[in-house]
Amino acid sequence: VQLVESGGGLVQAGGSLRLSCAASGFTFSTADMSWYRQAPGKERELVATITRGGRNTNYADSVKGRFAISRDNAKNTVYLQMNSLKVEDTAVYFCHARNWNVYWGQGTQVTVSS
Repeated sequence: VQLVESGGGLVQAGGSLRLSCAASGFTFSTADMSWYRQAPGKERELVATITRGGRNTNYADSVKGRFAISRDNAKNTVYLQMNSLKVEDTAVYFCHARNWNVYWGQGTQVTVSS
């Protein structure tokens, strides 16, 4: 099983990034997919979730209206579009899959400068 994140980087406040997570080794369409993040010295927190069919999404209050999670089950990929980025969005972002098992990606760094 692999979850491989990409798309992180350095961006100025107010900018945008799109994270991708390519999944393999399990049946992607059976899993609810989420993005988590962990900032230095802080606990890992849930950012957004999308259900297996893509019908339902949920967001942390801190990112509502700025971030959008989506998935393409044909490509086994989940995305996180991040707009209007703030310095406090700086963190390592992790892809997470849950069906009857739980899988984590290795993370991708997002740094937002002021």
